[in-house]
Amino acid sequence: HAESSCSLTNPTVNSYKRLNSTTTRSGSTWSPNTISYSGNNRTHMVRIPDAGRFEVRVPDGSVNPYILPAVLLACGVDGIQSSICPGKRLDFNLHTTPNSSPLLKDISRLPVNLLDALRLTEKNSLLWNTLGSAYLSAFLKLHNEQWYQYTASVSKWELDTTLDC
Repeated sequence: HAESSCSLTNPTVNSYKRLNSTTTRSGSTWSPNTISYSGNNRTHMVRIPDAGRFEVRVPDGSVNPYILPAVLLACGVDGIQSSICPGKRLDFNLHTTPNSSPLLKDISRLPVNLLDALRLTEKNSLLWNTLGSAYLSAFLKLHNEQWYQYTASVSKWELDTTLDC
């Protein structure tokens, strides 16, 4: 459910700029962009630094604080009840591992933008059942409109790099 809940845990256009950012010179960019877990490693989606403790690193500050626990609990319970295998624990830095590395071969990535995430959310029956059609329909309508407003605007980068040809 990681891909399909991403629009709920990262509900803005800028959320995906954080998730898909590259490592900075300081090395302090630890935003996850893969569906993976590890020990005390901040580059993975779920960090398990110690026994009895875990940290879900995907949500950003724009997440609805009331919806987040509902989504995490519903997805977690479904994973347990359905015996979904989370894959093997990965104890390497995802941001310093080359994309061509065989270590990354079977690791799925999170959506790269809000529209992709919204489309995945729309197809997830667990999220519809958990959040209800009134809420999820309104959420999808609002955030699809925000995506279309974003794509209709011309950014400074576009002006600087493509429109002066």
